[in-house]
Amino acid sequence: MCGRFVLLTDLTIITESFNIQNVACEYKPGNNISPGQQIYAVLRKENQNTLVNLRWGLIPAWAKDSSIGNKMFNARAETIAEKPSFKNSFQKRRCLIPADGFYEWQKLGKMKKPFRFSLKSGEPFGFAGLYETWLSPEKDPVHTCTIITTEPNELIQPIHDRMPVIVKKELEDVWIDPDNHNQKELLGVLQPYPSEEIMMSPVEPGLLHKPKTVGE
Repeated sequence: MCGRFVLLTDLTIITESFNIQNVACEYKPGNNISPGQQIYAVLRKENQNTLVNLRWGLIPAWAKDSSIGNKMFNARAETIAEKPSFKNSFQKRRCLIPADGFYEWQKLGKMKKPFRFSLKSGEPFGFAGLYETWLSPEKDPVHTCTIITTEPNELIQPIHDRMPVIVKKELEDVWIDPDNHNQKELLGVLQPYPSEEIMMSPVEPGLLHKPKTVGE
């Protein structure tokens, strides 16, 4: 799973890295981002890469209430093409979720030890994501998203049995193109990122006890 990540990179670098032409939200980074918070996503809108705010925890359009989103902050790559909660978004509403790194916890008896994972290059990257719009009973639109996970690479496997999908730079346009309906090609994007390109560092447990809202 992926339940915490960090994004501290300056907006100028984010716009350059993801070829963003339209910033449709206020940008305030955070170092301990968790489900339920507003996070940033890059999606293709009117042929432009657009940076938007989405709530982390996807609420399917057919849901009767928003509580289902509390459990939908991750989607398994192996089942997104068939699972009712995600299959429509997978076909039509794919996005990239910018990050500098993510956290996973290793179980050591009754203790859990956190580690941070980031690219050795130091560059920001994009998680593979899906997004959806849900109408509340008052007909207010709620824009939400989920981060896709896959099997862990060799570096992460001893720590956790899942890892978030990091989209390779050369495949970002393939992933967010809403006109791309080639399921085989899209599923091919959702592979474990090469372990030799990722670095792991231990984190003081106390630093992650209180999630910080993006912008705090």
